[in-house]
Amino acid sequence: EEDGAESVISSCLSMKSNQSKDEPPVFSNEPGPSDTKKRKRRAVSVEEQLSCCSFCQDVLKDPVSTSCGHWFCRQCINSYWDQSASSGDSSCPQCGKRSRTRPGLQTDSQTSTVQTESGLQEVLDEHQISLSSTCECVTQGTDEAGSKILLISIFTEVYITEGLSEEVNTQHEVWQLETASKMKTLHDAPIKCEDIFKVLPDQQKHIRVVLMNGVAGVGKTFSVLKFTLDWAQSSKNQDISLLILFSFRALNLIKDEQYSLLMLIHVFYPTLQKLTAEKLALCKVVFIFDGLDESRLSLDFNNSEVVSDVTQKSSVSVLLTNLIKGKLLPSALVWITSRPAAANQIPPSCVSRVTEVRGFTDAQKEEYFRRRFSDEEQSSTIISHIKTSRSLHIMCHIPVFCWITATVLDHMLTTDQRGELPKTLTDMYSHFLLVQTKRKKKKYDEGHETSPQELTEADRNLLLKLGRLAFEQLQKGNIMFYQEDLEQCGLDVTEASVLSGVCTEIFKRESVIFQKTVYSFIHLSVQEFLAAVYMYHCYTSRKTEVVKDFLEGDYSHSSLDHFLQGAMQKSLFSKNGHLDLFVRFLHGLALESNQSLLGGLLGQTDNSPETIQRVINNLKEMNSEDIAPDRSINIFHCLMEMNDLSVHQEIQEFLKSENRSEKELSEIHCSALVYMLQMSEELLDEFDLKKYNTSEEGRQRLIPAVRNCRKAQLTAFKLSDTDCEVVTSAVKSNPHLTELHLWLKKLSDSSEKLLSAVQKSPNCKLKTLILKYCELSETHCEVLASALKSNSSHLTHLNLSGNKLSDSSVKRLSAGLESPNCRLKTLILRPCNLSKKSCEHLASALKSNSSHLRKLDLSWNILQDSGLKLLCGFLESPDCKLETLRLLNCSLSKISCDYLVSALKSNSSHLRELDLSENNLQDSDVKQLIDLQQSPDCRLETL
Repeated sequence: EEDGAESVISSCLSMKSNQSKDEPPVFSNEPGPSDTKKRKRRAVSVEEQLSCCSFCQDVLKDPVSTSCGHWFCRQCINSYWDQSASSGDSSCPQCGKRSRTRPGLQTDSQTSTVQTESGLQEVLDEHQISLSSTCECVTQGTDEAGSKILLISIFTEVYITEGLSEEVNTQHEVWQLETASKMKTLHDAPIKCEDIFKVLPDQQKHIRVVLMNGVAGVGKTFSVLKFTLDWAQSSKNQDISLLILFSFRALNLIKDEQYSLLMLIHVFYPTLQKLTAEKLALCKVVFIFDGLDESRLSLDFNNSEVVSDVTQKSSVSVLLTNLIKGKLLPSALVWITSRPAAANQIPPSCVSRVTEVRGFTDAQKEEYFRRRFSDEEQSSTIISHIKTSRSLHIMCHIPVFCWITATVLDHMLTTDQRGELPKTLTDMYSHFLLVQTKRKKKKYDEGHETSPQELTEADRNLLLKLGRLAFEQLQKGNIMFYQEDLEQCGLDVTEASVLSGVCTEIFKRESVIFQKTVYSFIHLSVQEFLAAVYMYHCYTSRKTEVVKDFLEGDYSHSSLDHFLQGAMQKSLFSKNGHLDLFVRFLHGLALESNQSLLGGLLGQTDNSPETIQRVINNLKEMNSEDIAPDRSINIFHCLMEMNDLSVHQEIQEFLKSENRSEKELSEIHCSALVYMLQMSEELLDEFDLKKYNTSEEGRQRLIPAVRNCRKAQLTAFKLSDTDCEVVTSAVKSNPHLTELHLWLKKLSDSSEKLLSAVQKSPNCKLKTLILKYCELSETHCEVLASALKSNSSHLTHLNLSGNKLSDSSVKRLSAGLESPNCRLKTLILRPCNLSKKSCEHLASALKSNSSHLRKLDLSWNILQDSGLKLLCGFLESPDCKLETLRLLNCSLSKISCDYLVSALKSNSSHLRELDLSENNLQDSDVKQLIDLQQSPDCRLETL
C-alpha cells in the first residue's frame, strides 16, 4: 500500500520516464509547464540560499564554510578559533574535525547572487531538467498507452496542517477516518505544500526536519511530487540549490550494503556524478524520504555510529539517522513522509515540524468528481449517491478511494451493467474487482467484452492466489512484497498480468532502480478485501488448516453463522483493529447478491434467509465485555455491510424521541448510537452515561461519544484501562470538550496517561476537571501538578473530592498550584484527609500564587485550629482575591474564628461567602465574625 505517484518517484530514482501508475492523482487549475530545458536558475540571495549558522544557529552573517562542509558566520568561527588559541586551522565546532575555512559567498547589496564553483551550476541545471521530465506526467487509473496526464493539470492542494489530530496512531486507518472526519482542531494552521519548510508568522524556530503524517492514499506522495516538480521547473522554492528524492522502498534494497552519502546520491541520480563533496558543501540541499511506513531499515537514534563526512561509508540506516540528527550535512533540510503508525520511529527531539495530510475536504471530493466527469448530470448523480452512504462518503476523504468509486460508478452508469449502485464497501469493492478484470480481459482478448460476471476458471485461480498473498501478508502486517512472496502463493507474475491484468490494476508492480521488482496493492483496503475473499473461499472449500490456524479453532465444518462469529471475535480482540475492515468484508460477502456478483469465486455456502438472520442475531447479541469500546463499533458496521438497517432505524427513532431515558438500549443499540453521535454534525452539550437506560457493558460502548461533546460525565462506573484510552484519545482530539467528570480505578497507568494528556495535548481545552473518589496516587497528583504548571493549560476548576491524599501527594499538587502558569479559580478538596502538614504545603502554594483563586472548599477535613492558622496566611495576602471559603466540619474552635477575623481585617475586600457549618461553634465563638460582617469595610454577604 502506498500514496499516489509512488511509481513516479521510483521512476525519478531510476531516471526513467515511462513508469505507469494505478493511483488517482488530485487536481488543480494551475497552468501547464513551460520548456524546462530553456529555463535557468534565477539568482538568489545569500540569505535565501543558506539557512543558519551551525555555531550560533542564527541567520548567517558574512558566511564562510569549513573544509568539512559546515557553514558559519565569519565572526562566529573566528571568535571560536581565537578562544581556542588557534588561527585558521582548528577543529570544526560542529563535527570536531580539524578543518580550515574556505571563502564565503560574495554578496552585492543590490543583486546578491550565489557564486558557485565552476561547473556546479551546469550540473544542477541538468538535474533539474531530468527531474522535471520524469515528474511532470503521472498515470491516471490504468497503465495503458496514452493514459499519462500532466500532474499540474489534475493536482489540488490536499489539506495539510501543522501538528497532529492526536488520534491513536495504532488504530486502523479507516477507523481513524471515521472517528476523526468531523473533528476540527482549533489550532489548525493550513500549510501549502510549497511552504513546508517556511516558518509561520508566530513562530521563531528554524525548520530543518519535517515529518509529514497521513493515512495511506491521502496525498503525501503527491504533495512530495508537486513540491519536486515546482522546484525542478524553477517556479517555487528557488532558495534550494539541490533536491534529492529517495523512496524507502528503494533504500530497502540496499539496506545491507555500505555507501557514503555522496555515493548514494551518485547511484540514484546519474546526472549528479560530477557532484563532489566540495561542491555539495556549497549547496542548500533538501532531502526527501518518502514512505517511512515501508522502511525495512533499522533506524537506531541512540546507539548508531557518528558519521559527519559525506564521503564516509556506512550502512544506509546509519547515514539516514546522522542526516536526520544533523550530524551529517547539518545545513541540509530533511522531509520525511509516513503513515501515522510508523511515524514514532523518528524521535520528536529530531523533528522541527510535524504536519498531517487530511486528504480531501467535502468540497474537494465534489470537485474531484466534477472534474473527473465532463457530464454534469453524471457527476451530480455520483455525488448524490455517495452522500447517501456514510461509509462511502467518509472513505472518499482518501483520493485513491475517490478513484475506486469513480471507476465503478462510471462503468455502471455508462454500460448496460447498471443495476443498483453500490451502497456498502463490500458492494463497491466487489464491483471494482470485476470492472478491472473486465477491462483487462477486453485488452488481452482483442477487444471482446464480456459480462463482468463471466469470470473464467483462470481468473478465479489467479484472484484466489492474490487473495492468499493478501491474507498471509495482512496477518504479518506487510504492505509490500517481493517475488519470493508471490512464488510462495503460486503466483506467476508474467502469466497473471497477461491473463487478466489484475496484477497491474489492483496490484501494482514497480521496478525500482536496482531492477528488483517490488509489489503492493494500490491500497490496504484492496488487500483486506481480497484477503476476505480468500478466507471466505477457504471456509466454503473446507480448507481446514487455513481456517483453523486463523480462528485458532476448527470452524471449517461449522455453520456460516458460527464461522463468522469466530472471525468477529478474533477481530474484536485485536488491539489495533487491523482486522476490522477485513471482517466487515467477510460479513458483506455472505450476502447472496455479492456471491452472485463474484461469479462463483467464493464457492457454495448456505446463505439462506434463516442463516443470514442467525448471523445478524449473533452480531446484535455479541458480548463485548473486556473489549475496547472502539472495537465494538465494528459490530454495527458489520450489520450495515449485511444490509441490516433495523438497528440504525431504531436509533434514529430513539434520537427523535422525547423520553429517551425510558427506552432500554441493548449493547448493539449503544454501538450504533455512539457511532451516530460521533459522526453528528452537532456537538452534544452534555454527555452523561447515567442518563442512558442500558447495562454497564452498554454504557461502556457509549464512551467514545465523549469525542463529540462539550461536557462529559463518566461516573456511571469506574473506568477501566481500555476506557481510559478512549477518553485520552477524546481529550487529545476534541477541542470543544471543556468539562470532564471521571471515576477512575486506583493506580492505573492508563489513567495517568489520561491526566498527562490534559497537560501535553495542544488540542485540550479542558476548563473543569472533576475526579471524585478516584483513589488518586502520588503519581496522579504529580501529573496534575504538571498540567497546572503548563503554560498551555486551560484548567480553571479542579475538584478532587473524596480522594485520601497523603502529605506527599498534597506537596506534589502544591508544586503545580504555586506555579505562575496556574490559573485555577476553583479548588475543591472535600474530604481529602488533609493533615496539618498538608495545610502547610497548601497554604504556602496558595500564598505564592493567590491572584486567580476565587473559591476554596476544604470541608470535611480535620484541619483543626492549627491547620486553619496556616491557611489564614494565604487569606492575609494582599494578592488574595478569594470570594468563597467553605470549611464545613473541619473541627474548628473559637480560636479558628479569631484567626479568620484577624485575616479578614487585613484583607476583607473580596470574600463574599464563608461557610463554617458543622464545627460545633457557639454564639460567642462567632460573635467577632458577625460584628466583622456588619462592618462597612467588609464585603462578606453570606456567613
